[in-house]
Amino acid sequence: MSLQAAEPVLAPADAGPPPHHTERGASHPLGAHPNADGVNFAVFSEHAGGMQLLLFERHDSPVPYQIITLDPERNRTFAIWHVQVQGLRAPAFYGLRVFGPQDGPGLRFDPDKVLIDPYARGIDRTLWNRGAACRPGDNAATSLRSVVVSTGDYDWAGDEPLRRPMEDLVIYETHVGGFTRSPSAGVARPGTFAGLVEKIPYLRELGVTAVELLPVFDFDDSEARTVDGHRLTNYWGYSTAAFFAPHAGYCVGPEAGGHLREFRDMVKALHAAGIEVLLDVVFNHTDEGNHLGPLFSFAGLDNPNYYYLDPADPRYYYDYSGCGNTLMANHPIVTKMIVECLEFWVREMHVDGFRFDEAAVLTRGIHGEVLDEPPVVWQIELSDTLADTKIIAEAWDAAGAYEVGRYPGYRWAEWNGRYRDTMRRFVRGEPGLTGDVADRFTGSADLYQSRGHRPTNSINFITCHDGFTLADLVSYDQKHNEANGEGNRDGNDDNLSWNCGVEGDTDDPAVRALRDRQMKNFACLLLLSRGVPMLVAGDEIGRTQHGNNNAYCQDNEIGWLDWSLTGTNADLLAFWQRLIAFRRTHRTLRQPTFYTGLAVDGGTPDLTWHGTRLSTPDWTDPDARTLACTLGGLDGDPDLHVIANMYWDPLDFELPALPGRRWTRAIDTSLPAGADLTAPGTEPDVDTATYPASGRSVVVLVSRPSR
Repeated sequence: MSLQAAEPVLAPADAGPPPHHTERGASHPLGAHPNADGVNFAVFSEHAGGMQLLLFERHDSPVPYQIITLDPERNRTFAIWHVQVQGLRAPAFYGLRVFGPQDGPGLRFDPDKVLIDPYARGIDRTLWNRGAACRPGDNAATSLRSVVVSTGDYDWAGDEPLRRPMEDLVIYETHVGGFTRSPSAGVARPGTFAGLVEKIPYLRELGVTAVELLPVFDFDDSEARTVDGHRLTNYWGYSTAAFFAPHAGYCVGPEAGGHLREFRDMVKALHAAGIEVLLDVVFNHTDEGNHLGPLFSFAGLDNPNYYYLDPADPRYYYDYSGCGNTLMANHPIVTKMIVECLEFWVREMHVDGFRFDEAAVLTRGIHGEVLDEPPVVWQIELSDTLADTKIIAEAWDAAGAYEVGRYPGYRWAEWNGRYRDTMRRFVRGEPGLTGDVADRFTGSADLYQSRGHRPTNSINFITCHDGFTLADLVSYDQKHNEANGEGNRDGNDDNLSWNCGVEGDTDDPAVRALRDRQMKNFACLLLLSRGVPMLVAGDEIGRTQHGNNNAYCQDNEIGWLDWSLTGTNADLLAFWQRLIAFRRTHRTLRQPTFYTGLAVDGGTPDLTWHGTRLSTPDWTDPDARTLACTLGGLDGDPDLHVIANMYWDPLDFELPALPGRRWTRAIDTSLPAGADLTAPGTEPDVDTATYPASGRSVVVLVSRPSR
């Protein structure tokens, strides 16, 4: 197919800047890169027969002011198309038209569609019409625009990634938009990177040491439907459109190419506060959907090299992600893009780490098989640029691969779904879980130790963005997703929750008090467990989604953080603040190694298990709902004694004798606010041989020298 024969009919170009002179250009690096003479463009497409670069004067220009037709002989090196545009300066707006055969297996070339550059550092959505990218016809006037952004003119003022040890992390998962979009946030720039910066004092006071941001790579939040008068859209952002570009919707001035600067401002401010930045990244699929589109990037550039296609009928996609398509992560060109993307966000944006959504997809070979040694996983693991970067896997996918405890690599941490499920079952009162709770509490050695991994390979969590909030976990037996408009069929049906006797909101003071206690029980188990704890924004103030466990589409009060709860539930917030500080103070809780049961510095063993009787844990009792242990202090730190009574009645727990020392009560979740977690140095003595632990409570005693 000749390029000339395939050229679409174009509207007259804007009377914009004079045409730029072009040179052959260089094939690497991929993307649009400003240099002293202009901008070099390089794009991969193995099967294309021709390519055009369209330059737009402004972000909202409906037609290009210059169309540059690339010569396959002059502007292509193997599968890389490239051109140097002299005199072009950032910010500049551009798109691509790609020409090629229509009859090859899986090929979807459509020169009517203007495509974005996969390596674009910015995307503008001012004119974007998703429907026009799905149906036949030219969409130049309504296409996405790639933005040429300069990466080298930012003053980092000495900032670098913080490189905090994994064992010192307390991760706070949040959504950039939802964190400050509510009017109750009281920020000047709600729903933006800048808005999050305004709330850094709150994060510091809470005590978290890392924020994990739901997807901030550019995604399409324009597709919407209306349910009961509410606009529902792609709120969470788990369908990436451009992997190198901060989401335009979180920027104050994306039309001016401010994407990188605004994101960097946020990172620099968080680092100055001692808070690391982790990004939730989605390399398992893209926002191009299935065979129905839209067509705006990879599928129009080189569909067979980027996506898994059905060999029986390559018009269709294999869907290991559950989202319409699946990126072929271990194809060499996709592997290159993923690794270069991560290195870009670390090198140029100073990001501290990544959480990989449905990371099991990254272990699949080019035929969909799960590999023992997947190239992309190991290239991420062994990249020098990423050597000090946190890498965290959601070690499953939508097609049944479940790799918790066996994800490839040495330092990959994992969202520990076993931890979540065990602790939920234990706190709601299921019997016979003593051994499993002990395994989770001590870092899940049964999952990680035999492979040479550590407790820091386990990301411990009770809740995450996907599912009930902590307040809803103790308030609902069933999901209530009616607001999503899907007949309550979406979301997980098995939440391992307990509503404390009443479904949903209640004015019953006894039920409300029990729910508060249950939230504190969860918080204690999470922050006392060895491994890396993660909580979800709003859990510390009792945020509710009213039983919705799949708020992916709720860019409204359901999905936003209600800041008025910091006052309404001030006691709960104070508990979380003191509990996080307690973990920070006691080094035995945040060690990178597993417990051994051996004496610490000739004193108390680092771990001794108990039940209601000393040294008699209920490992085999099918009715047991209790666990207790003594943790030996390190380097002069006090010993800790932990009691977890998830039975509904009080039980007396024997306490170990401490020659020359005494036990004091630091935490008892059954006590009123203020007494439930006492300030260091003010803990009351426990001068009895047993401790009466109330039903459904967690108690922590701290050793002090005898008076």
